[in-house]
Amino acid sequence: MKRKKEIIKVGYIGILVNIILVVFKCIVGFLSGSIAIIMDALNNLSDTLSSIITIIGMYLAGKAPDKEHPYGHGKIEYITSLVIAVIIFITGLSSFYESFNKVLNPTIAEYNVVMLIIITVGIFAKFFLGKYVKNKGKELNSDSLIASGSDALFDSIISASTLIGAIISYTLDFSIDGYLGLFISVMIIKSGYEIIRDSFNNIIGTRIDSNITKNIKRSISKYDEVIGTYDLILHEYGPERMIGSVHIEVDDKMTAKELHKLTRKISENIFEEFGVILTIGIYASNTDNDEYESIKNDIEKILKKYPTVNELHGYYVDSETKTISFDIIFDFKEKDSIKYRDEIIDKISKKYPEYKFNIVMDNDFSD
Repeated sequence: MKRKKEIIKVGYIGILVNIILVVFKCIVGFLSGSIAIIMDALNNLSDTLSSIITIIGMYLAGKAPDKEHPYGHGKIEYITSLVIAVIIFITGLSSFYESFNKVLNPTIAEYNVVMLIIITVGIFAKFFLGKYVKNKGKELNSDSLIASGSDALFDSIISASTLIGAIISYTLDFSIDGYLGLFISVMIIKSGYEIIRDSFNNIIGTRIDSNITKNIKRSISKYDEVIGTYDLILHEYGPERMIGSVHIEVDDKMTAKELHKLTRKISENIFEEFGVILTIGIYASNTDNDEYESIKNDIEKILKKYPTVNELHGYYVDSETKTISFDIIFDFKEKDSIKYRDEIIDKISKKYPEYKFNIVMDNDFSD
């Protein structure tokens, strides 16, 4: 709730500053006849709309989970970022069209000292607004605010180029207005494209930050009963809601009561420390048997001949059925993983014909 209020507050500040900038830049742009300043004002107007959409998105994303959406509505924040990006992209295309016409039909813009001062004030206002919004975005883990802040900082650079054009026009009576407008337009289009790309990545689902996954695994591995931590899978349902699963390897002599206490303790601590709701699965280990350990060492030697095999885990020998099972992780760049898995089974089966082998191929979801 506190995060939601902070993001909305930052959104309102962005609206206020951008509206002021739009008004002043439009006045300067129309009085001077500068297409670059008018396009700059149009960009500020799109930033105002972006702040409004951010606020609406936060209200919707903050809704509690319901029967149809048991994971909550947090991903609306990513959709909000996508909508903002599309607005920015369309604004860039529109300003490119207007600026191109200005290049074909150039006119000398008329400035005075007051106009140049207003443009300069706008540059500083946009710069400090961008720093504030971006820092708040990082603090609150908000993609929408980070995108808006980055866009505002970039706008301050674009506005600085507009100021340079205005000074040249004012002092040398020479117009580079249309060319500056094209430059600004391209930068707006580029910014919109990058935010669209990042928003789509968040909606599709990307690899979780390795710092988070490594810290979670490290935290789980601190328990004396845990021999290994594997298969950590995390799903983001918005910046504040993460759900996942993990396998822990434990001695096969542990009782159900002991496993229950251990997994409860781990899941509670992970939620307290990282805010992650974690389901815990079990891999049993019986490698205290010298024969089983020797077989595992031979399998690892065979796997080393396959450079795209990243890891072996979940190794277990069922003495009753004479079945050896384990998981292997192939690198994502490996396109023939099934072929190589069968090849590996064939090699170890020839060495240990008295055993059956069951290999599960895992994906490399986390570092």
